[in-house]
Amino acid sequence: MDGGAVACSAAASDDASSSRWAEIKGGFRLKESPRSAAVHVHGAPAGVDVKVMDLRIIATDRKARFRYLKDKTDKVRKRDVVVKVGGGAPAGAPVRVVQLDSAFPIGSCINGTVIQDPAFVDFFTNHMDWAVFENELKWYWTEAQRGQLNYGDADRLLDFCDRAGKPVRGHCIFWAVDAEVQQWIKDLAADELMAAVRARLNGLLGRYAGRFPHYDVNNEMLHGRFFRDRLGDGVAPLMFREAARLDPGAALFVNDYNVECGNDGNATPERYVELIRGLQRGGARVGGVGLQGHVTHPVGEVICDALDALAAATELPVWFTELDVCEPDDALRADDLEVVMREAFAHPAVQGVVLWGFMQGHMWRQDAALVNADGTVNDAGRRFVELRREWTSDARGRLDADGQFKFRGFHGNYVAQVTTPAGTKMLKAFTVDKGDTPLVLDMDN
Repeated sequence: MDGGAVACSAAASDDASSSRWAEIKGGFRLKESPRSAAVHVHGAPAGVDVKVMDLRIIATDRKARFRYLKDKTDKVRKRDVVVKVGGGAPAGAPVRVVQLDSAFPIGSCINGTVIQDPAFVDFFTNHMDWAVFENELKWYWTEAQRGQLNYGDADRLLDFCDRAGKPVRGHCIFWAVDAEVQQWIKDLAADELMAAVRARLNGLLGRYAGRFPHYDVNNEMLHGRFFRDRLGDGVAPLMFREAARLDPGAALFVNDYNVECGNDGNATPERYVELIRGLQRGGARVGGVGLQGHVTHPVGEVICDALDALAAATELPVWFTELDVCEPDDALRADDLEVVMREAFAHPAVQGVVLWGFMQGHMWRQDAALVNADGTVNDAGRRFVELRREWTSDARGRLDADGQFKFRGFHGNYVAQVTTPAGTKMLKAFTVDKGDTPLVLDMDN
């Protein structure tokens, strides 16, 4: 580009050597209009010819995309509800319906430091439904030295979440990337390593059975093969089988990065599906697909394509498990965050989103914060709160001549209140779940 180069990383869904046509997508941002542009295609292995049949550079229309996603969200996340009253209240009686929580949880990672910060705790308790521990459950944390177990930090975080009423994802039992494995584990012979793997499973899941609704079993298997290289491919499904035996109520996830971005040849949706099917053939009870969501310059259509491919091929629930959106400009970060959040919320396969932190100075990636270090909420944080408010139903009105009040609400738990002429308040708790027909709430029963 005139004035400087702009990188656009993209990955094909097939190997370059397969002699097939492949559609490659990627995104980039221009902060000023160039006078001219040149596009270079590179990255194929030596000796591989690349032929480009068609090249299109399209400016994304986020406003149009958001309008489409709002309509899609209405179909995926909402249901018609009829509040019905018999003889207890006449036509015109006031009705108030308040949503207490959402069937679509949104959460954040926490650690032992941030839960000491009042500003962090305030935003977390008011705006997050779930938690995940940033490091405290990882093997390199709970057993940094062989035989010296430390579950105290995880226990303290669990106590904090119990007091706050927040379920916690279990992240992670193992980590497949060589650089994240303790040296003492690398030094083990094969039979000792297998014994250590089984001891880790029994120790962690035996201690916490029933406490974590989810586990990321062997983190980032698209990018690492430590345990498989040392113990054979069968060790990965074994990890899932043993985890299912030890904690049958937990959903067992695969979890990886870049799958939703279209920029990593090691992490295409097709390769993720291949990994999941291989695990299932080995008897693994894979219960969910984790997309980490460490994104920059997100393009909604690229994210949606990945979600569509994973949902169609696996029929498994998808969670964004470590979402952070990196952009130095707060206002642009707010726009980018909205892209990912709306794509996730509108897609029927996605069942939840967990952020990889939200406070400046306490995040793995810089320029991704929603809350500044001094506790003030920035543009991205305000956008996040606005989206949460948009996705929460609060209905008011009056009974019609048939003794009914109708509204369309997001899935979740509610309480309805009808006030009689005498001032008596009729209260009833109820749940709006998925359904194609209206949910009828009889206040008299």
